[in-house]
Formats: sequence, structure tokens, C-alpha cells
Amino acid sequence: MSLLSWKGVMVLHMKTGVEQSVYATVLLHLLPDRAVLPGEAISRQLGVSPTYFQKLLRKLVNAGVIVSVPGVKGGFKLKKKAEEITVYDIYTAIEGVRSLYEPNGVFGDMLELDEDAPCCIVEDLMKQAEEAWIGIMQQETIASLAEKLEEQRFQPHTANLKDWINEQITN
Repeated sequence: MSLLSWKGVMVLHMKTGVEQSVYATVLLHLLPDRAVLPGEAISRQLGVSPTYFQKLLRKLVNAGVIVSVPGVKGGFKLKKKAEEITVYDIYTAIEGVRSLYEPNGVFGDMLELDEDAPCCIVEDLMKQAEEAWIGIMQQETIASLAEKLEEQRFQPHTANLKDWINEQITN
């Protein structure tokens, strides 16, 4: 996650790896019980380099979101129930825990404040925005995202995706 300026407005920018990891986790949620999905199959489905994607999968394993099952018929599956995995869990697994904003001392310089003075008004605003953003990501789970796949507008595509998953686990 980074802050970017667009037309003079600071915007949040989520790295692609987080988005790819969220969708990979949704795919794993769609698996039948005890089935696993090979990492290479997931990377192909998402259009991601297998080498790069393995790094993302390793981060998700290390964070306890997914499990790696070794062997010829190995792959990945969820470690926890999809209702227990939030989008924020995946974000922190990939990006780590850190603040989105770091003050540069401009406020103190502008007002000629001592270094011990309260930090800055932009930091207060960014802290509120970050808390709201984190709260929203903690409310959304992999299960709730998967439920959205059942909406009418996604039905034909979701059926194809489920067929693809079944092909991957039987081969």
C-alpha cells in the first residue's frame, strides 16, 4: 500500500500482490473439502508469474492464512474458515503492518514548532482515514467476498470458475 498523488489529491494505492492474494484465497475457499489447488494453476488463472506468485503464497502460509500440502498431488488450501479470514489479514500478510502516513516535519517547520510539539494536523487526518480503512477491511471476509460471486451478474462466470476448479483438482 502506498500513498500517491493524483490531481493534487492523496490517494491510497493497493499493490497488485494484495489483490491477487485476495482472489487466490477466494479460489481456495471454493474448493471441495480436503481438496487442494496447485499454486501454478492459481497463478495461471490469475495471469501472474508463477515465480512471483509463489512468494505471495509463501507469505500467506507464513501468516497462517493458507496451508501448503506437499507432494505430487499437493497444493494449497485454507488454514482457517473463510469466515475467519479478513481482507485485512491478507493485506497484512502481504504488506506487513505499517502506517500509511509518515509525517515529514513540514508542519513543525511551517509553524516553527519545537521538535517536542504535537505532530501535525495532516497526521491526525490520515490516522482517522487509516482507522476507517482498516475497519472496513476487517469487516469483509473471504466468505463474504465469495458470496458476492453468487450475484446474478457473475453467475455464468462463477459456474465456469467452479468447473475450472474441479478440472484442476481431478487432474
